[in-house]
Amino acid sequence: MPREHLVVPSLSTVGAGELAATLAETGLLLDYGLATLRVRSNVTALALQLRAAYPHFPFRPASGWADLHVDILHPRGLRRWWRPQATFLCDGARPFAPFAAEGALPLMEWGTNWLIGRRLNHRLLLHAGVVERDGVALVLPAVPGSGKSTLTAALSLRGWRLLSDEFGALGLADDRVYPVLKPIALKNQSIDVIRGWSAQAQFGPSFPGTRKGTVAHMAASAADVARVHEPALLGAVVLPRWLEGGSTDWSRVDEETVFGSLAFNAFNYAVVGADGFRAVVRAARACPAWELTYSDLNQALALLDTEWPAVVAAARQRAGAHAA
Repeated sequence: MPREHLVVPSLSTVGAGELAATLAETGLLLDYGLATLRVRSNVTALALQLRAAYPHFPFRPASGWADLHVDILHPRGLRRWWRPQATFLCDGARPFAPFAAEGALPLMEWGTNWLIGRRLNHRLLLHAGVVERDGVALVLPAVPGSGKSTLTAALSLRGWRLLSDEFGALGLADDRVYPVLKPIALKNQSIDVIRGWSAQAQFGPSFPGTRKGTVAHMAASAADVARVHEPALLGAVVLPRWLEGGSTDWSRVDEETVFGSLAFNAFNYAVVGADGFRAVVRAARACPAWELTYSDLNQALALLDTEWPAVVAAARQRAGAHAA
């Protein structure tokens, strides 16, 4: 059968036993767009957790190239059987303390994010949610606890394409944002907020008692996974701040504020040096930007819907001018 007609099954359609065996033997490839991860694991719980959090990702037993190599393994000795633990290994090193074995997915997710932030320096990596509509990206840079992930999840459930919850991968020489597609990690009350807000949200298991409280991972949609290698034009920046019970406040911010927010929230700003500085300057000068304080998701999304046609028109005009 010609290669273009081959249908690759998704993780949700593969049996738990087959998935666990693949993880333990060859390993599994997860294509995030910006990078491909090869993960191997003998922690049986991880197979079911991946199936729930990555249901629409292709089932690809590891072969060929991968950018990142991770092993989630039981330690040797009694800890494999008594209060079982899981360890995160990359290139033979163990950078983190072990987790309880039932927390294998959060260990893999946090460890992989750490690797991406340290090793992938061909893009400027902003700590930001990113969604796209009409070919244009909305970047949501923020510090932890600001409601970034909640707003990113809500937008992705209302017709916006998810590029990333954690990394805004900004081109160093162009005005494009590249996908780093992983599940959205929601914490504590944000989990119930999104579950109650949309019946379309697909979640993996909840993990109570982590260093960030209770964590659950919302799956990327099949449509988002299918477009994992499709970048978007840089369009606008919104600086979100969740304020429980507060009123919605929406105000424009100046270039200096945008520059500071993007540079401060970049994982590798110092590493990429002058190229990163120029990328942030271009973004701050080109993009309209707002501060958004919110507790009502419907009001927040309505404000974005109102502004978005003008953002799209301006981004396309900039792209046309650069092409000319």
